[in-house]
Parts: sequence; C-alpha cells; structure tokens
Amino acid sequence: MGGRLGTIFAKAGHDVVFSYARSQRKLNRLARQAGRRAVAGTPREAAEDADVLLPAVHWSRVNDVLKQAGNISGKVLITCSLPMNANDTALVIAHTSSGAEALAKKTKRARVVSAFGTIPSEVLFYGFDAKRRTRRRPSLLYCGNNDDAKNVVAQLIRDVGFEPIDAGPLRIARYLEPFTLAIAQLAYEGDEGPELAYRIERFGK
Repeated sequence: MGGRLGTIFAKAGHDVVFSYARSQRKLNRLARQAGRRAVAGTPREAAEDADVLLPAVHWSRVNDVLKQAGNISGKVLITCSLPMNANDTALVIAHTSSGAEALAKKTKRARVVSAFGTIPSEVLFYGFDAKRRTRRRPSLLYCGNNDDAKNVVAQLIRDVGFEPIDAGPLRIARYLEPFTLAIAQLAYEGDEGPELAYRIERFGK
C-alpha cells in the first residue's frame, strides 16, 4: 500500500519520501520508479519536513516506526493499517475501539485520519489512470476528528482518482476496519482478482 500510494502521490505532483523498508535497495527502487518528486530516506528524515505522514506498516511495527520518526506534533497522520494479530487472522482491537483511535492515543499531538485502508492496494493504479476518463469515480471512506486534516486527506483521495466520503469522527474507524476485512475477503479469496473498489450512491434527493 505504501509503495503504491507514494508512487501515485509523486505522479500527482506531491513530494514524497519513501522510508522504513526491509532494504535500502527497495526504497531506492521505489523512489527511482516514482520519478523526480520522490526520494528515499530514514523515518526521521521522512517526518522532519512533511505535512502528511502515512505509516503503511503492519500493526506490530507501528511503535517502532513512530519511535524512529521522532517528533510528529502537528502532522497529519494517515492510518491505513489494520490492527491485526501476528498471524493476520483477527483484529486485536475491535468493537469498542479501533486501531485508528489507538494510534491517536499514541500520537496525541498528531492529527490522525483513517483512510485508504478500505480498498485493495492493487486497485490504486487503475483508479489513478481512470480519473481523467470518467466522472463516476469509486468511493473511498475516511474519518477523523480534525476538519483541517480531513480536508487535506480528502484532496489526496481525489488526487489518486477516488471520491472522498466523509464517514464522520475517528471513532467510525471501529466500523471501517471490519469493513476492510469484508473487502479483503472479496478481493483475495475469490477467483476474479483483487482489483476491485466500491461506490456509494445516494438516492431520493
């Protein structure tokens, strides 16, 4: 997810720093493929001058990446990581809270928005490539408590070719995270491939 989103953000005109991978070679390759607006760096270098951070890591790695990033006060922090157990078989936070809310407690001075987790990463390039050809963009749900941060994230969602749907405050991530598992079931357990998205339409108005 992080590699694909970072590549699309760079192609959409944003400056991107790829960070926190198993190998520096992978980071360098991602930056090279994303184009002139992308570079590779450490988590601290990525966070230092950034307006927006997207730690697309397994839930078990969240504390480590936050520690390496250092001070992220005032940053918009987008979370797309599900709070899964080590075997990726179940949510370790659900029903009465969410991974997004737990992340917000860990980073009290950052502005956390839950976004991008409810679609398979494999569909991102399709959405980006199609955004100039169609007005009927697929939807992408997001939620958060800070309106300014949500406005930033909504524009990033448009930049990658999706229609942002504001689902409300950050506590709504309690419902979006299980919904993500339903999308994953459709994407990865069937025979038709993971390149799928959803669209929310309102009737009667």
